[in-house]
Amino acid sequence: MISKIPDNGSTVAIGFVSGMLIGPQRAGQDISVLLKHAQIATTVLLDPQARIPVSNYAALYRRAITELNDEAFALFSHPMRLGSFELLCRAMLSADRLGDVLERLPRFLAVVLDDMELKVCRRAGVVALAVRQTQEMRLPTAGRVFAYEWLLRMIHGLLAWLVAHPLPLNEVAFPYPPPPHAADYEHVFAPRFSFNADKLEARFPAQFLSLPVRRDEAALRLFLANAPQSITTLYRRDRAVMLRVREHLRAALPHPLSLPEVAQRLGVSQRTLHRQLLEEQTSFRGIRETLRRDLALDWLAKSGRPLSQIGADLGFADAASFYRAFVAWRGIGPREYRKRLRET
Repeated sequence: MISKIPDNGSTVAIGFVSGMLIGPQRAGQDISVLLKHAQIATTVLLDPQARIPVSNYAALYRRAITELNDEAFALFSHPMRLGSFELLCRAMLSADRLGDVLERLPRFLAVVLDDMELKVCRRAGVVALAVRQTQEMRLPTAGRVFAYEWLLRMIHGLLAWLVAHPLPLNEVAFPYPPPPHAADYEHVFAPRFSFNADKLEARFPAQFLSLPVRRDEAALRLFLANAPQSITTLYRRDRAVMLRVREHLRAALPHPLSLPEVAQRLGVSQRTLHRQLLEEQTSFRGIRETLRRDLALDWLAKSGRPLSQIGADLGFADAASFYRAFVAWRGIGPREYRKRLRET
């Protein structure tokens, strides 16, 4: 049973937990049962400095929304039924670019959330995601804070996942006073943040709007199978090593970097890099294969590049190696895959 543990980079401030429990409490859920299921001691809630592992937080998240049949934790005027997030993902998956996603997203959220609206504004090279209440939410302060935190994390996490690329926020303004866990906002949301704004507004460079949507149905199944970890991981640094490894591998193509080469570029030992990737529940080989797969699917779908050139650009030794890898990824060869895409 978790009581209090030190911050080791994969823990969650108790303020996020307290906010999550507001909705279940209002809905009549037995909070002690939820906490017990997640192996979190109830006494932790009394200590504002306490932290819990991300895995326990995810277990609590999963149990709460399942018991409530509400992916929005009973915080709003009507529930967001289980399956809503999957439908949201599917509605965005066919978009070509991040800019297209941001045209669809506000319309979808307007269907499932009456209490908040999302508007996307572009000005002076910056995109602003603005969230404003459309009607009063009769929630305690901790519940209102969590509602905004939850919605921003869901939106931001989905956008970054769709384009398979880090989407760093420049700055976020929050429409409430600093919560007890405000010190964690630098690691959760953005390096710059402020409070007491008239609405929530998160800003990022407009150049990211041109990023292509890289995910497909297979990636979505894996993403949802790993939920809620995949949509609730709070800390930007939790996946920082994986993203840095991926970026180094991408930049070096067609040269296939080895783990020792990447470790040297990151300034760490091979053992340290291996351990850090294990902590992020991934591996060097898995990152390399996922990168190659994502790029192959994207190039086959959105370019007329010859198959031999795609294989070479991905760092495969020969066409046969690329063919075998692609069959392992999709169950068919790359030529057949491209043909089916053109026929649909």
